[in-house]
Amino acid sequence: MFPFLLAIEKKKKKKKMGFLSPIFVIFFFLGVKVHCQYETYQWDEDYDQEPDDDYQTGFPFRQNVDYGVPFHQYTLGCVSECFCPTNFPSSMYCDNRKLKAIPNIPRHIQQLYLQFNEIEAVTANSFINATYLKEINLSYNKIKSQKIDYGVFAKLPNLLQLHLEHNNLEEFPFPLPKSLERLLLGYNEISKLQTNAMDGLVNLTMLDLCYNHLHDSLLKDKIFAKMEKLMQLNLCNNRLESMPPGLPSSLMYLSLENNSISSIPEKYFDKLPKLHALRLSHNKLQDIPYNIFNLPNLVELSVGHNKLKQAFYIPRNLEHLYLQNNDIEKMNLTVMCPSIDPLHHHHLTYIRVDQNKLKEPISSYIFFCFPHIHTIYYGEQRSTNGQTIQLKTQVFRRFQDDDDESEDHDDPDNAHESPEQEGAEGHFDPHYYANQE
Repeated sequence: MFPFLLAIEKKKKKKKMGFLSPIFVIFFFLGVKVHCQYETYQWDEDYDQEPDDDYQTGFPFRQNVDYGVPFHQYTLGCVSECFCPTNFPSSMYCDNRKLKAIPNIPRHIQQLYLQFNEIEAVTANSFINATYLKEINLSYNKIKSQKIDYGVFAKLPNLLQLHLEHNNLEEFPFPLPKSLERLLLGYNEISKLQTNAMDGLVNLTMLDLCYNHLHDSLLKDKIFAKMEKLMQLNLCNNRLESMPPGLPSSLMYLSLENNSISSIPEKYFDKLPKLHALRLSHNKLQDIPYNIFNLPNLVELSVGHNKLKQAFYIPRNLEHLYLQNNDIEKMNLTVMCPSIDPLHHHHLTYIRVDQNKLKEPISSYIFFCFPHIHTIYYGEQRSTNGQTIQLKTQVFRRFQDDDDESEDHDDPDNAHESPEQEGAEGHFDPHYYANQE
């Protein structure tokens, strides 16, 4: 029996080995494949211990030699008189090159800089292909209104910003594209305005007309009324004798310095609830309604260099007040602050009252009305006989530990080196006239 049983056992082992052998073969080949993968893998090739300093983009653009498709910087042209940086291929810089004519603008250009040249005319041929232009800077040239081809700018449907300041324009440019958002016409000689010239500028947010020859008759038809998106209007240094009528309710910044405005109609600002900053310095204001500036969002108010004889109501959110060079003899706090609300403090932090006719410092009651105030700049005061007098203190500073106090306001001697320095008065866009006075 024993040999028989042994034979049976051998047969069972053969059957078992016959079943497992294919499995062993499969595992063998898998093991070889995995081993080969790990043998060929180089760790330091993918994870360099010392990466290059120059950042490599994930998708490098190189010239495709095989298919003859060059990188776009070689296909897009740039006129020989100008410079087109490779990293900003849609911008063309032609400034400060003594150009007397505008070159033909390539089709792909979106930003065009032609300032500080000797250009006298704007011709349609120069822009015949430049339909993608978004910004044109033609400031500091010699352009005259009659030498601008009719409709040359209106044919640019994507134009957002147009600089024409510091030229010889006598007339407001017309027509202009509906797309325009920022229009700068300061430092010209504009005294004419065609009827409905501004009606199509429905997307304009900023209009600069400072340093021109505008007078009241040009504004009587409420030319700004249809600009429902207008936020900043600069009319400083013109020939206005009254407040401009029909301003849009969207207005936030209004600049009217250096005109001859003598009064403000009652309730004039009722339709300007968003007004944030108002500049009326260097005018002829005398008697104004005591609550004329009661605006909910007014933060900065400049009425220096006028003929005001008394203070007025201070709105709750006002922070900076400029009253220098007036005829104020006493600061009436009852008018400025009729009541005190301990739950809703006034936000006033800074007052400038130099070159008035004050005989004594403002009552300390001012700190109950305006608990956030930290600087009152007195400077010199004018006496009735025309001489200047010094109060006990030129500058009253209420020192605080707050880290967020403005450095300019904490150093009034630096911020107000002279009564004529108007640059410290505000937070308008510094590009416009902050240092012109």
